[in-house]
Amino acid sequence: MSKGEKLLIIRRRGRFLIVVTVIIIMIYILSGVIPKLIRTLYPMKYEDTISKYAVEYGLDIYLIAAIIKVESNFDTLARSNKGALGLMQIKASTGKWIGEKLGINDFEEEMLYQPEMNIKMGCWYLNYLLKYYDGNIQLALAAYNGGLGNVNKWLKDERCSEDGVSLKYIPFEETSTYIKKISKAYNIYKRIYSISN
Repeated sequence: MSKGEKLLIIRRRGRFLIVVTVIIIMIYILSGVIPKLIRTLYPMKYEDTISKYAVEYGLDIYLIAAIIKVESNFDTLARSNKGALGLMQIKASTGKWIGEKLGINDFEEEMLYQPEMNIKMGCWYLNYLLKYYDGNIQLALAAYNGGLGNVNKWLKDERCSEDGVSLKYIPFEETSTYIKKISKAYNIYKRIYSISN
């Protein structure tokens, strides 16, 4: 092997070592940046309130965070084109009914814009739906988005349910997509926030 060939091999090895070193440094830097970026995209605002009512109603804190993320993106003043309000997007009529169940006699629509009240009512309602559907999260989420009456109708429809207790097909595209979004957000919340706890 000539002197020139040896120099070429040494230079290639040197470049290779530089590339490997840069990659290792980038991985180290990004390992701190990526979780921060994900937490920016998937915030955990109102964590104490979410935790309080998740515990009170026997719910998963990450599921509640996922619902809020999908429903309102943590915007306390969110209002849907169907009239759902606040963080967990509760309609005024549903809020009034929940208020009666919780013993809130002076319920007013504006209360749904208050984070504490909205999260409390949303958690109570999700707990109610989970009990109603014997813990079936898919059915509870479908009812939260598409309505209890619709889910009950789908369960009786052979095109939607083979056994009358689970759904193989959801006729509302919005509700089907909603459940997928909640599942994705839930998995992200569980992954990025359970690590630090």
